[in-house]
Amino acid sequence: MSTELKPVVSKEDTFDRLEIRLGRILSAEIEPSSPKKAYRIVADFGKFGKKTSVGRFTLHSPEELVGHLVVAVLNFEPRQVGETVSEVLVLGVQYPKADSGEATFLTPAEEAKIGGKVF
Repeated sequence: MSTELKPVVSKEDTFDRLEIRLGRILSAEIEPSSPKKAYRIVADFGKFGKKTSVGRFTLHSPEELVGHLVVAVLNFEPRQVGETVSEVLVLGVQYPKADSGEATFLTPAEEAKIGGKVF
């Protein structure tokens, strides 16, 4: 595993251009057409609407995901994953001791406003 960081970039030219918002998972189900085991997740982002994401959060059960707050990037180009268009990228980190790509989601320590901006 590399310990080198990527080159330094300016916050204004990178982070400030991203629309990172808080959402609540409404549903999660296996996405059967995905090349790797993944869920099709629908999350509510308040005034930004309900969005679909396909992600590898499958070491959590669907029941465990529903109702959780998640952090997502709303303004990446949509991606086709199998037969589903993934509209947003739900952020996560590798699940402990899991295969590469298996993730657990990022969530705030406290309840916060749906659609709230991450800064």
